[in-house]
Amino acid sequence: MIKVAVLDDYQNIFEQIIDLNSHKDKFEFKVFNEAFQNEKEASVALEEFDAVFLMRERTSMTKSLINSLPNLKYIMTSGMRNKAIDLEFAKSRKILVCGTEINSNPAAELTWTLILGLMRNIKQEIDNMFQGYWQTTFGLELKGKMLGLIGLGKVGSQVAKIGKAFGMQVVAWSENLNLTDANNLGVLPMSKEELIKNSDIISIHVVLGERYKDLIKKKEFEMMKKSAFLINTSRGPIVNEKDLIEALDEEKIAGVGLDVYDKEPLPQDHKLRFFSNALLLPHLGYVTAENYYKFYPQMVENLISCIEKKPIRVLLE
Repeated sequence: MIKVAVLDDYQNIFEQIIDLNSHKDKFEFKVFNEAFQNEKEASVALEEFDAVFLMRERTSMTKSLINSLPNLKYIMTSGMRNKAIDLEFAKSRKILVCGTEINSNPAAELTWTLILGLMRNIKQEIDNMFQGYWQTTFGLELKGKMLGLIGLGKVGSQVAKIGKAFGMQVVAWSENLNLTDANNLGVLPMSKEELIKNSDIISIHVVLGERYKDLIKKKEFEMMKKSAFLINTSRGPIVNEKDLIEALDEEKIAGVGLDVYDKEPLPQDHKLRFFSNALLLPHLGYVTAENYYKFYPQMVENLISCIEKKPIRVLLE
């Protein structure tokens, strides 16, 4: 019997999607709904398991954690990329790591939730409505504003198309910007500095790596318009959190919309929670029924394929 730990099932959805009875002859599942407080807790909880199912970039499978799990043979993750897994060490331990398909459109859609929420003061108006008030703010229109995209890949391209549909001027920068793609989308390539100086809304859509860590820090906040909004649905460390808090505190920018953070879940006493112009979501980017109904069945499918010595969707990066 293969013992499988299903980690970080915050919505307690795994057992609604997977029929456990149909797999009871092969697998013994245990679902963890809460995040581990630290690696030691994770190590103790997972010691007996042969396989773990991960939601992308929630629990980190570090070298030290993997090394503390003597029975671990299989890691299944949502998506075909997970920076929270030490793939090199997993492979050195002959642990098979497999991924799943993932839809990119939910992240683009959520980006516009944050943009529209900030531009029309949705958070404040909802709060005030519940308290009995009526029309307490006035918002801003998107048409004619400049949308600066940092990254024009799968998600950034979708965000660009919607921006164009709203009548916005869309500009983009990244270190490997595809000029043909930008031209086809009607997006103006721009230097990072000019994009940051001139954009009314800056939205981040690059993959976190060393070159993009702390991409937006104090220097960049100093260059932004005081009326600018920053949106991050990519990864927390792309924006220097300390400098972001300072920029909000000193009103260097108009506001921020975040779905990602340095530490997740975001601590309850975190300073970002207390800014009225910070629209915060709990990393909902890929959290949709359509994605979850791909993730969990494909994780089970992957695990069966590994046991049968015919692994599929193996992560090679």
